[in-house]
Amino acid sequence: MTDRITAPRLQVLKDKGQKIACLTAYDEPTARLADRAGVDVVLVGDSVGSVMYGYSTTIPVELDDIERHTAAALVGCERALLVADLPFGSYQVSVSQAVESSIRLIKCGAGAVKLEGAYSEQIEAIVRAGIPVMGHVGMTPQSVNSFGGHRVQGRGDSGALVLAGALAVQEAGAFAVVLELVPAELAARITAELRIPTIGIGAGVGCDGQIQVFHDLMGISTQSFKHAKRYVEAGALMASGIAQYVEDVKSGEFPTSENSF
Repeated sequence: MTDRITAPRLQVLKDKGQKIACLTAYDEPTARLADRAGVDVVLVGDSVGSVMYGYSTTIPVELDDIERHTAAALVGCERALLVADLPFGSYQVSVSQAVESSIRLIKCGAGAVKLEGAYSEQIEAIVRAGIPVMGHVGMTPQSVNSFGGHRVQGRGDSGALVLAGALAVQEAGAFAVVLELVPAELAARITAELRIPTIGIGAGVGCDGQIQVFHDLMGISTQSFKHAKRYVEAGALMASGIAQYVEDVKSGEFPTSENSF
């Protein structure tokens, strides 16, 4: 049995100067592919709302959704640390709500939870309950309405607010923090100031690690994003395969005797 990566292990990687590779997954097949490829952290993100359900934002995602996808991803995840997102409305109401929601995600297989913003009291309480917490500052998608869209955060004087948020998350007890859509220079400075690992997305190479959305990397997403690299065009390959299947069915070339009983 392969030893599973834990939250404290990420600190060891940072201390050794080793980069941390993180990737989203929402089911057994994608988690299995990420895990076997050597990803350190598999995140069941609330981005499932946009990627799998077609929502325009992550806001409609429910805790039940994350529970279901976490349980599915766990089946394919043997080595990587499995982190589950706390969706909008599952921790903002109260500290007790945050702890109760986190417990639900741990019970269905997560090794840690992630929440957005400098919710210090919530982070402290969740950690006190024995649950590792990953923070998230910069562009926090659950606050898209406040930001007026998905926009870079931390340019100019506002950089101090992002740094302060990251420090607050660290002092509350988080084991790592995501820096999303933060200028690369600022992200590198935050990384140097923090003891805990920083995980960047659109925040430059100076972070301790990187997190990307599975479907963006695989070329399955219909959109391309500046912060992502399409490593393969799996979407085009899949479409070609489906088109060939349709043609074979209509022409009677499938199924053959090899595909029949």
